[in-house]
Amino acid sequence: MDQFTLILVIFVVLVLFYIITRMIRIVPETERLVVLALGRYAGTRGPGIVLIIPIIEQARKVDIREKFLDIPSQTAITKDNAPISIDFLVYYRVIDPKRAVLQVENVVSAAVNIATTTLRAVIGDISLDDVLAKREQINDTLRVKLDEITERWGMKVTTVEIREIQPPRDVQDAMNRQMTAERERRATVTRASGEREAAIAVAEGEKQAAVLRAQGSKESSILQAEGERQAQLLRAQGYADALKAIHGEAKDVDINTMALQYMETLRELGASPSTKFVLPMELATMAQQIVTTMAGNGKAQPVRRDGQVGD
Repeated sequence: MDQFTLILVIFVVLVLFYIITRMIRIVPETERLVVLALGRYAGTRGPGIVLIIPIIEQARKVDIREKFLDIPSQTAITKDNAPISIDFLVYYRVIDPKRAVLQVENVVSAAVNIATTTLRAVIGDISLDDVLAKREQINDTLRVKLDEITERWGMKVTTVEIREIQPPRDVQDAMNRQMTAERERRATVTRASGEREAAIAVAEGEKQAAVLRAQGSKESSILQAEGERQAQLLRAQGYADALKAIHGEAKDVDINTMALQYMETLRELGASPSTKFVLPMELATMAQQIVTTMAGNGKAQPVRRDGQVGD
């Protein structure tokens, strides 16, 4: 075999290898092949082993997994003419590979462009306060509008998520001042609430203390009165017993002995130069009786109420 024949054989082998590799495709589960035969749609093939006729058929690969588009920061004008910058993510999935290939040249680039224009349209109908406060509502509105447009391209928009919203500088300063004022208001309310609760707790404590003091004073007064009552009762009983004893001893003492006892007591009282005393009528009458007894026969005469001795 000469050199020319060897080169021809190698060329034929390479062509056959190229044809075989172009004919046999292994398509994974996450992809589909859109086949065009002589420029006309010939079907969507895969997954698995797919045969493609070289030169006659052309295959375009389409990924059917869910992906996302990172939309760069876009400047939009709100309904109240406030410029804001917004960047967001768009999650999508190709549900019809045929339309994704035949209806649009580049479905991803088309989706990015339509997302930016749709964002401006949606933000233009919302005021700045609503843009900052109703992020979830804006996400849903963007998803619905994008899905309506991309559906004809065989694309399904599953989720739209706004990542960051940058309002103008003066609006940020006003928001910071508002946040500071709100924090101060909450701190004031919290401090006032704490002081009120503390005052209530102190008043409740003082009330309970006053009740306990009053109850203690009441019980103390009751115990003191009970003690005084018992002491007075004991003193009265002792005094009564003493009177009984005195009466028992004095009933056997005659009138002369009692008179002498009175005279002894008067003598002791008169021994002090600074002592002044007043003698009752009964004592004067008894003294007269004592004098009469001592002058007579030693027997006591009855004393009348007018102070005269005798019958």
